Amino acid sequence: MAKGNGNRQGIRVLVIDDSAYNRRTITKMLERSPFIEVVGTAKDGEEGLRRALDLRPDLVTLDLEMPKLDGFSLLRVLMVRQPTPVLVVSSQSEGENVFKALELGAVDFISKPTRGISSELETIGDELVGKVLSIKQLKLENAQHQLDYAASRVRDGAKWASTAMAENAAQPRWTPGVFKFFAIGSSTGGPGAITSILRTIPADLPAAFVVAQHMPPGFTRPFAERLDKFTGLEVREAKDGDAIRPGRVLIAPGGKNLTLVRRGTKVVTALADRVESDLYVPSVNALLSSASKIYGGDCVAVILTGMGDDGMEGVREINKRNGFTIAESEETSVIFGMPKKVISTGVVDRVLPLWKISDAIVGFFTPRDDSPKGAERSGAEGSP
Repeated sequence: MAKGNGNRQGIRVLVIDDSAYNRRTITKMLERSPFIEVVGTAKDGEEGLRRALDLRPDLVTLDLEMPKLDGFSLLRVLMVRQPTPVLVVSSQSEGENVFKALELGAVDFISKPTRGISSELETIGDELVGKVLSIKQLKLENAQHQLDYAASRVRDGAKWASTAMAENAAQPRWTPGVFKFFAIGSSTGGPGAITSILRTIPADLPAAFVVAQHMPPGFTRPFAERLDKFTGLEVREAKDGDAIRPGRVLIAPGGKNLTLVRRGTKVVTALADRVESDLYVPSVNALLSSASKIYGGDCVAVILTGMGDDGMEGVREINKRNGFTIAESEETSVIFGMPKKVISTGVVDRVLPLWKISDAIVGFFTPRDDSPKGAERSGAEGSP
C-alpha cells in the first residue's frame, strides 16, 4: 500500500495492477501532483475489488489482464455495488478489450507505451495526471447511461424500422437529391456517446459522417470495427484518400489529423502526422475547418462530451460558411468541457441532450411524401 500524503486533500486513487513495477511507477507519477493521493494499491482483481469497496476511492486505475479476477469482472461488480470512476491503463494490443471495458462502465483509458514491464511507462505521466484531475468535472452517471440509452432506442425503433423497410423496399425513404455532411468531435466519454448516436441512425440516410475522437494510435481501428458491428452504417478507420459518401462513417486515426480535400469530382480524406504544436489529435478544429470550406451550408458540426476547447475555432468556421452546429448539453455530457467551450462562442445553433441528437440529425432530412412514417424535422430549425 502506498504511504499516502499525510493530510493532503486531493483526489483519492486506488491503483490496481498485477505488476509491482507498474504499481510503484503509477503511484510515483500520480503523487507528483499535490492534488492526488494514492490511498492504496492491489495486485489482482480480487484484492482490488475488496480495497475499492473498503477504501471508497474517488477513482481507480485498472489493468485489465489480472489473476484471480480480471478487470471486466471487477468492473461488473464494482459498477453495481459501488459505482466509481475507473481509468483503464492498457497496452495498444488490448484495443478491443478497452472498448469492452468502456461499455462496462470505465470512463476513459490511458495507453501504455509497451505491453511488457518497461521504464517507458513513465512517459504517460502527464497524461495520466491530467485525466485523473479531470475527475472533478466528470459525471459518472452520464457515462453509465450512454449505452443504456442506445440499446433502448434500438429496441424501440426496431418494429418501426422493419415496417418502414418492408413498405419502402422499392424506393428510397428520403427525398432524392438531399445530402448533408456531419463532422463529429469528442474526447472523454466520446466513444459511448458516438455509439449511442450512430446506433440509431437509419442506414439509408443520405448523410456522411467523419469522427474526430481524441484517441492514441492503435485504438481507433478496434473502435471503428466495434462500431461497424453495432450499426447499419459502414464504419471504418479512415485511410488517406477515402471517399466521403452517404452511409459511411470514417473515424480519424489516432495520432493523426484528418482533413477533407477535393480530388477531381470526389471529396476525400487527407491524413497528416501529429506535429509538436498539436495539443489535441485527432484535431476537431482541423476537421471542421476543412469540412466547412468544402460543404458550406451542407456541413453540420456535432460537438460531444470531452475535456478542453478543441472545436471552438472550427465551429466559428462552420458558422461563417452558413453551416449548422449542435452541442451536447451539460445534462448528458460525461465532461462538459468541449461543449461548454463551443457554446461560449455564441454560434452554436442547438444545445441538446444526447438522446435527442440522433433525432436532430435525422431531422435534417425530409421523408418522401409517400413514406409510411418519417422523422420530424426537429433538428433542422434554422438549418441551411
